[in-house]
Amino acid sequence: MAHLTFKQGVRECIPTLFGYAGVGLSFGIVAASQKFSILEIILLCLIIYAGAAQFIVCALLIAGTPISAIVLTTLIVNSRMFLLSMTLAPNYKHYGFWNRVGLGTLLTDETFGVAITPYIKGEKINDRWLHGLNITAYLFWTISCVAGALFGKYISNPNAFGLDFAITAMFIFLGISQFESIKKSRLRIYILLIICVVVLMLTLSLMMPSYVAILIAATVTAALGVVIER
Repeated sequence: MAHLTFKQGVRECIPTLFGYAGVGLSFGIVAASQKFSILEIILLCLIIYAGAAQFIVCALLIAGTPISAIVLTTLIVNSRMFLLSMTLAPNYKHYGFWNRVGLGTLLTDETFGVAITPYIKGEKINDRWLHGLNITAYLFWTISCVAGALFGKYISNPNAFGLDFAITAMFIFLGISQFESIKKSRLRIYILLIICVVVLMLTLSLMMPSYVAILIAATVTAALGVVIER
C-alpha cells in the first residue's frame, strides 16, 4: 500500500485523535486553573507543541523559574525527538530544506508511531502524506487544549472519564499495529531489544532522573538494533 496523499495522512491520523483529546483536555483544564489566558494557551500549543513540556512550562512559570531554565528543561524533555526524526529522515532526504524542517518540526511521538509502520513494511511514503498526518494532529491538539480551557470548569474530575489513560491506550494500539507488520523471523530480535531497553532504563533510573535514563536506554538500544540488522 502506498501512502502518498495529504488526505491519506489525515485519515491515518484519526485513530490517534482520542489520545490527543484526552491529554489536550487535561492540559487545558490545568492551564486555565493556573490563570493562563486562552491566548496564552493557544500560543503554548502552537509554539511548544509537546504535551509533557507544556505541563512543565506551566508549572515552572507559576513557580517563577528563569526563562533560561525553562528552555533548557523543555529541550531535555523533548530531546528524544532527535531520535524519532533521524529514524524517518532517510525517506525524506531528497526533499527541500524547509520542507524537511516542516516535517520534522511537527513530528510527535504519536505521528511517529503511525509513520513508522509503513516504514517498517517498506511501503511508499512521501511528504504530502506525512504533512497530512502531522498537520491534522497539530490542529486537533490545539483545539483539544482550548476546549479543555473553555469547558474545564464543568469537569470537576477529568480522570473519572479515563482521560488520563487515553494516551496509554493509543500507544498500545500503535504498538500492536507495528508488531503485526513484523516478520516472524525477526520477532525474536524485536523482543530482545524491548527487554534490553526496559532493563537498561530501570537500571539507569536508579542512578539518574528517569527522563535521562529513558533517553540513554533508547539511544543505546537503537544503536544495538542497527548493529544487529547489519
